[in-house]
Amino acid sequence: MKKYIPVTLIALIVVLSSFMLVAKPESTKKETIEPLVTLATQTEEENPILIEQYPQVETKKVSHKLDSLLQRINKKQDFHGSLLVAKHGKILYDNYVGYADFKKKEPLNETSVFQLASVSKQFTAAAIMLLYERNQIQLTDTVNKYFPHFPYENITIKNLLNHTSGLPRYFWVAEHEWKQEKAPTNSEMMALLESSKAQRYFKPGRRFDYSNTGYFVLASIVEKVSGTSFSNFMKKNIFDPLDMKDSFVLSSENENSIENHLDGYRLQRGYRHLKINTTVNDAIVGDKNVYSSSKDLLKWTLGLNSGKLLSKESLSLMYSKGETIYGKEIPYGFGLRINTKDQNTIYHYGKWNGFRTGLTQYQKDDLVVIILEHTSYNSIASLNKKVKKIIIENFHS
Repeated sequence: MKKYIPVTLIALIVVLSSFMLVAKPESTKKETIEPLVTLATQTEEENPILIEQYPQVETKKVSHKLDSLLQRINKKQDFHGSLLVAKHGKILYDNYVGYADFKKKEPLNETSVFQLASVSKQFTAAAIMLLYERNQIQLTDTVNKYFPHFPYENITIKNLLNHTSGLPRYFWVAEHEWKQEKAPTNSEMMALLESSKAQRYFKPGRRFDYSNTGYFVLASIVEKVSGTSFSNFMKKNIFDPLDMKDSFVLSSENENSIENHLDGYRLQRGYRHLKINTTVNDAIVGDKNVYSSSKDLLKWTLGLNSGKLLSKESLSLMYSKGETIYGKEIPYGFGLRINTKDQNTIYHYGKWNGFRTGLTQYQKDDLVVIILEHTSYNSIASLNKKVKKIIIENFHS
């Protein structure tokens, strides 16, 4: 019997080793949570966002009416920009009118990249939600957790997202208290706020007050937590995973390093287009300064809604109205305006240095309208309604 003991022990060791090898990956998987962006990137590689388009025979009538609308506002209202309409995730209309460069008489085209102005805020909100999903931040965290000397206490990340922070206007602080010639960056503005005389408007959570300051602070938190610039974070975690090749964060600080972007203009004396000069507020990011194309914005919308970037729970938070500490509902989610009275419309408009922008989702109609313009056009909301009316009356799918 004794001569069989070594053989039995060897067999037992082999069986136990095999079991451990099989069990190890499962144990490792439970202990290690992969970052969401990695999963999104893998999904993108395996199943990229395909931009489909309706056949021309189906869109002939509606395209003719939208072409006429663009030509009319170009001549009468000096509209120089792009219009993209998507229905059920497919492009129904995509066109450009006017000039990209007035001195060279270069027309706008599908490679034209626009400053999104406040439409940028939804990207900042998504960056925050990525950090939230990785358990790197909590929405209940205060700004002071990341910036101990921040002078406005008890403001949570959620307050910043919903515009209930009560923070003063950083525009005023930059224009009155910044002493250098170059525009301040996010980190420099955060430092300047520590000694600023600007007082907050109300205690956190008491009411809704649209705040560009809140979103520059959010971008600063992204930089602090991630250890990289807001520009790099957006490229790695949002633009690249969604294949948004024409999108980037651009400020006066890095404008010379990126060539393919438009300038903003204003019309002088009814015939001359003048480039709008940069200001002391142009290096701040988070509230503005994302640049993108109309097709990239469609990729963004489709990617966000399909779960390629964020979980369903995170998206629901972004798309839900906020509320004050008194329980009063406010018409803003995270980086997005919410209008539940108009077929659950989720949208945002932007206005900065000659750029006028709009990204609107009519959820009930499964309709997306993207308007980008760069010559100080002042009727984005009105144009958006006209486009929707034409689509509803002239296209049925």
